Amino acid sequence: MQAMASALEVLVETLDLEPLEENLFRGRSPQVGWQRVFGGQVIGQALVSALRTVDGGRAVHSLHGYFIRPGDPSIPIIYEVDRYRDGKSFTTRNVVAIQHGHPIFTMAASFQRAEDGFEHQITMPEVPAPEDLPSEKELLASFSDRVPDNIRRYFSRERPIELRPVMRRNYIEPEKADPVQHVWIRATGPLPDDATLHQCVLAYASDMTLLDTSLLPHAHSLFDPDIMLASLDHALWFHRPFRADDWLLYAQDSPSAHGARGFNRGSVYTRDGTLIASVAQEGLIRQRRS
Repeated sequence: MQAMASALEVLVETLDLEPLEENLFRGRSPQVGWQRVFGGQVIGQALVSALRTVDGGRAVHSLHGYFIRPGDPSIPIIYEVDRYRDGKSFTTRNVVAIQHGHPIFTMAASFQRAEDGFEHQITMPEVPAPEDLPSEKELLASFSDRVPDNIRRYFSRERPIELRPVMRRNYIEPEKADPVQHVWIRATGPLPDDATLHQCVLAYASDMTLLDTSLLPHAHSLFDPDIMLASLDHALWFHRPFRADDWLLYAQDSPSAHGARGFNRGSVYTRDGTLIASVAQEGLIRQRRS
């Protein structure tokens, strides 16, 4: 009897798009019962489709995307790539993700040939090591019997990315807090030695927990039934090489919320304090009205 694939194996398979024609690819979604496609999946798949049209020797350094419509996990997503420019140093691609004949996501990505230049970075925050923090399963075990089923299911299901928050949050009775959070993240198992795959896995993970940061000052969480959350746009810059199956610190803050939108930023560091990526996102944080 064939063993069931792990969540990480499913993610790697999900990122392996099917080529249909030149500049045209098809991606599928894991059938895990979600009502809409996870935004990080669409970002990762769009990046894969762009990467497959770029010559070797040029690495992605930035991407900027807009979520236009919710994705339907029951049908494939078609990714159409436009080869905007192939210059001496930079390559530019535009990707449109399509379902039911309409775009659900659009992304521009830029690739650069390797070259030397100035070097500096901001310092990583001082936080406990991931080994000194409880896993999500340990957090769940420490919760009282008052935990609702939706929160218990969220923390119990297997996921391809392991999260270890530095600050423990009360999801049952949220309290107001500064709009700052730090989370250790990594793939739940070893990944192949393919730098582009590690970038795509981080692109997937970069949509996790970020929008939640803008809810902290308002004593709400993503589990609150009166809160509507949705990513509106997403930007990601890759600075230095890394491995997504090693622990990475995702340091996040939310400088502003206004007009039912929360703006969030993230800096991603390796364990030794090397800044490897930066993230920015604005999302819908609408309070439902009866």
